[in-house]
Amino acid sequence: MWAEFIQSFLFIALELLFLFVVISFVINLLQGYIPLEKIENQLNGSNKLLASMAAILFAFITPFCSCSTIPIVVTMLQKKLPFQIVMTFLFASPLLDPTILTIMGFVLGWKVTIMYSLITILFCLTIGFVLQFLGFKKYVKHIGVTGYEQKKSKVGFKAAWKEAFDLVRSVFPYVVIGAALGAVIHHAVPTEWVATLFGEDHWWLIPIAAIIGIPLYIRLSSMIPISQILILKGMALGPVMAMLISSAGASMPEVVLLQSIFKKELVGAFVLSVVSMSTVSGFIFYLL
Repeated sequence: MWAEFIQSFLFIALELLFLFVVISFVINLLQGYIPLEKIENQLNGSNKLLASMAAILFAFITPFCSCSTIPIVVTMLQKKLPFQIVMTFLFASPLLDPTILTIMGFVLGWKVTIMYSLITILFCLTIGFVLQFLGFKKYVKHIGVTGYEQKKSKVGFKAAWKEAFDLVRSVFPYVVIGAALGAVIHHAVPTEWVATLFGEDHWWLIPIAAIIGIPLYIRLSSMIPISQILILKGMALGPVMAMLISSAGASMPEVVLLQSIFKKELVGAFVLSVVSMSTVSGFIFYLL
């Protein structure tokens, strides 16, 4: 049993690390040709829909986890960017990592990945608009974060490889944790038990999975191999995606950081929005 566990763990971990290096290398090369200044100007545009789409694009090309997004959010607020745009970016950035999406396509399938991307974009745009409409801008504190410099794009093979390996070093612990949990689930959890308890007839597991995902805080890079194993074990796609979105979209460390720039009303709205987004997304995957 230990030999099978180690074999599964190594296969999952090495496969993910290989994909991280190769895909990140390609993306880092392409980032040097993306006009970041034009995107920032578009974020301040008068057309809110186009500005929100620009925020989605900016989130896509700045792949950070939920905690790493906070300094950028502070910078955007200091530059007086529209509140709706800032909130759209806050929700979208940890969920629309191009590297993770590509790996998700290989692991969970491209149909699931495309649906996940479209649903996430729609909800991020909607939540940003709703929070703006309800006047939650007044719950933003006037506190800044120092010591942060915006990451500059680099062009060239050496720089791209360096960025790729830097990314691997940063996500390595999470990949190891995810691969280990995936291997444990694969060999320790009975297939019949998962199929019975988490089967597609149990719709009530979707909101439970969405709520459980936040305190667990499993990064998207770690949640993908776990999701793959859970699906293979018989868990329905709805609860899996609900937990995946909530665990990546919010975390306890991020909530603590947000309290330094948001009042409790906006922090609560943020957590509720993530739970709602992951729950509704889970039901969409459940129905489809």
